[in-house]
Amino acid sequence: MECIVHFDVQHPEGSKSLRGLLFLEEGQTPGEKELIDMFKDMKFDVRLEDREKLIFKPVNPGEKYSEIRITGYDGGKAGSKEDHDLKSIVGNLLPQKPTGL
Repeated sequence: MECIVHFDVQHPEGSKSLRGLLFLEEGQTPGEKELIDMFKDMKFDVRLEDREKLIFKPVNPGEKYSEIRITGYDGGKAGSKEDHDLKSIVGNLLPQKPTGL
């Protein structure tokens, strides 16, 4: 299924809203690797800086943008809400809690 990722790129002169496209299996939500690969395809070489806020920073400090923040995504599901879907993405990016300790 197609997944449209909405994000803001922060430049010194202001923020610019953009979208990216991912192809995922039905019911799958994008993980860190899929998002970083999508950004690389768009010529943004980034690393995940803040898992909770979904903020990515450029690998090269000399880039013309300071950060990218994912604002939501559309998985093509009728009646889905971005906040719920965004929460699913955050859940996939956060490390799992250790069990049995």
